[in-house]
Amino acid sequence: MKLSFGEKVRNLREDAELNQTELGERTGMTQRKVSYIECGKCEPSVEDIVALCSFFHVSADFLLGLPRGLSYP
Repeated sequence: MKLSFGEKVRNLREDAELNQTELGERTGMTQRKVSYIECGKCEPSVEDIVALCSFFHVSADFLLGLPRGLSYP
């Protein structure tokens, strides 16, 4: 089963034992924005993606669900 961006963020947050407010504070987002991203009500900005990747030490490819080994022209 393929997880959505928001589901991946929620799983990472829960694995880190953080609530939405704590994640927001550590990534420069509000609790509401974290909530909206997790439930798919809003799309994350590039800055949000970078902040989440940096905080959780994961790649943007992972969060965005891109296949491994993509080759670019």
